[in-house]
Amino acid sequence: MSTFEKLNLSKPLYNAIADLGFEQPTPIQSEAVPLILSGRDVVGIAQTGTGKTFAYLWPILRDLKYSNQVNPRVLIVVPTRELVVQVVEQAESLTKYSNTRVLGVYGGTNINAQKEAVVAGTDILVATAGRLYDLIQHDALRLNAVKKLVIDEVDEMLDLGFRFQLERIFDILPRKRQNIMFSATMTEEVDVLIDDYFNAPARISIALSGTPLGNIAQQCYQVKNFYTKVNLLAHLLSDRKEFSKVLVFVSSKRGADRLFEALEELYGSELCVIHSNKSQNYRLRSIEKFEQGKNRILLTTDVMARGLDLDKISHVINFDTPAYPENYMHRIGRTGRAEEKGKTILFHTWKEESAKRAIEKLMDYSIPVVEFPEEVDVSEELTPEERPKNEEIKLKTHKVIEDSGGAFHEKKLKNTKTNQGGSYLRKMKKYKKPLTKGDKNFNQRSKKR
Repeated sequence: MSTFEKLNLSKPLYNAIADLGFEQPTPIQSEAVPLILSGRDVVGIAQTGTGKTFAYLWPILRDLKYSNQVNPRVLIVVPTRELVVQVVEQAESLTKYSNTRVLGVYGGTNINAQKEAVVAGTDILVATAGRLYDLIQHDALRLNAVKKLVIDEVDEMLDLGFRFQLERIFDILPRKRQNIMFSATMTEEVDVLIDDYFNAPARISIALSGTPLGNIAQQCYQVKNFYTKVNLLAHLLSDRKEFSKVLVFVSSKRGADRLFEALEELYGSELCVIHSNKSQNYRLRSIEKFEQGKNRILLTTDVMARGLDLDKISHVINFDTPAYPENYMHRIGRTGRAEEKGKTILFHTWKEESAKRAIEKLMDYSIPVVEFPEEVDVSEELTPEERPKNEEIKLKTHKVIEDSGGAFHEKKLKNTKTNQGGSYLRKMKKYKKPLTKGDKNFNQRSKKR
């Protein structure tokens, strides 16, 4: 079996790894560390939850010597604020026996405070693409000292529309550098980025996106509508021992808030919700409470589907079936981490059936169906999105005729009037002459008389 000694790391790193309780590296770590230590450009395709972050942090930290220079020598770009915080925490856990400085920057917070932190100096800078580009534009950050560039979850960054910022960052960086990229999926856009900016990279493929993780048990329920899903979820969550730490994915911010309101009366003190409309402090506080066990249930959108390393999640529940099958893989990867067993449950309506089949096709695996519990109420209530469109059209109301006894009625006075041809014709008949000089027919008739 592979051991950490074979990775040729430093003593301070071995001590930090021992403190974290790791016993042996994961497959992506065993393959990536020697390649990164060789100095080659590296592209890793690995499923979320396979240990990618440590796979690039270990070799980078081993080679990073002490320096008091201001500008960062290592740049790590990730898609979300939460992932910035997590990578910083993991890097700091590995640098407890060294003098390496780590700094994280992201949007949604005061840029002036981050400018000051950057100017104070750092060895490793972890950043979202948007805020990194902002700091460069404000001339608060120089990347001329960067020797190693890491882009983690690059497919997610491209999906979020950060291609322009990534390309500008590539153009600003020194030409002589090592590029390291990790992605859960290999798309055409990712390929183009590699061809344009990488130098003959070594490629690693571990647990490709379409491969279901073997240590995750999957189930699914066919459910009638949103509020029936609410009833089913409430029923499952009532077993607090089985569902001890539950991550629930909802497809939209509106849906997440609606689900929170529906469950709040039953599970208010155990419940929290995060999505991109929530403030950064609220999101980080919610994640912290969930990690500490103060909240048992975390409702979220796909903002939580990538990269975050949350320990000992008992269940991932897909309240909505994701439209893109790859997102299902990212979601369920939040459980069953570090070789632990995990459980996932998928809810799907008949409208989501095609999305479910796309997931099964990608995995080449049929998700076992569980019979809908008899004790759970099937709701007839529909959300605005579920209601048929013709119900939204209000029928015009008609006045009721008071005397409805006969089939025919005398016309009201206003309806007995006949068409007099308008004011113009009425005036013509009164004066017997045209109101304009252009009526040739009238003039000719007058001459004959």
